[in-house]
Amino acid sequence: MRSSDPAKRGMPHPALHYSRRDFLVVCLGFLGASCASSTTHTHPVAPLSTPTAPPRTPQTMATPAASYHGTYSSQGGQIWGVSWSPDGTRIASASANGTVQVWDPNSGHTLLTYTGHSRRVQTVAWSPDGRHLASAGDDKSVQVWDATTGTLRVTYHGHTNDVLGVAWSPDSRRISSGSDDGTAQVWDAVTGKTQLIYKGHTSFVKHVPWSPDGRRVASAFGNDLSQNGFETAGVWDATTGKALLAYNGHGPSTSHVADGVLGLAWSRDGTRIASGGADATAQIWDASTGRTLAVEKRDRLPVWDVAWSPSGKRLAVASWDGTVIIWQPPV
Repeated sequence: MRSSDPAKRGMPHPALHYSRRDFLVVCLGFLGASCASSTTHTHPVAPLSTPTAPPRTPQTMATPAASYHGTYSSQGGQIWGVSWSPDGTRIASASANGTVQVWDPNSGHTLLTYTGHSRRVQTVAWSPDGRHLASAGDDKSVQVWDATTGTLRVTYHGHTNDVLGVAWSPDSRRISSGSDDGTAQVWDAVTGKTQLIYKGHTSFVKHVPWSPDGRRVASAFGNDLSQNGFETAGVWDATTGKALLAYNGHGPSTSHVADGVLGLAWSRDGTRIASGGADATAQIWDASTGRTLAVEKRDRLPVWDVAWSPSGKRLAVASWDGTVIIWQPPV
């Protein structure tokens, strides 16, 4: 089974101008700005001129720009995951040194540092009611703790390898988690009791978001190149584990950085799913039929994550090259 971590597979990271922390902070700022604006971000086009036209004073095109209120400098090294609180007043960030830090997005002040993990923390997620955080990483555990006091509530030990993704059900009662062990699991957020283990994957499972109605889970996973095809995302019943559809719209990786589907997000109405892949594309597909609705081709580097705007009309697409674009798909 191929690991999700390029370093573990002996693959060099590309030389970027941004650290992973800076890249994630930029993604947060850019997405926040995009949600507040109704203008679509497009690539600027230089004004055309003709030989007979009189000389004109060059003008700078006004293009939408992100508003940066500051940069949070973690003491935990690289930041591998970030999550906004539901009320927008706090951000939690998962760090390489095994800590999770909760901080004020306006002042940048650290409000709480959680130290329950023994190794790198790769993912963190707020409960929809804003009361708890779930964090997970290389110690193979998922820990649920009080978002205000840092008090540990429950530790889940169902996985046998690094945990790469966590997500809360809309009612805050269940948690889904995806791992390098090739499984997606659903469990009780209060007791930690396993409710379901879904094994319909061929490699690591990175994202496990719930549908808005809480009845389905979508999972994104890597390609095991010893298997045929490039079936890299799926939807399954959150109660029975029955596979509902498989999506194979993504192709082979276009670089040595990663493989499989790396980002996954449901639209607010639950009718569409957006995915970003190592094939350098962002794709939108029907959540019931798996039919591809739109494809945005980037350069050759992977699309690391995708996020819908609250209106459901635009998509933020984050790429490994350090850029985030706002895409308004034709669907």
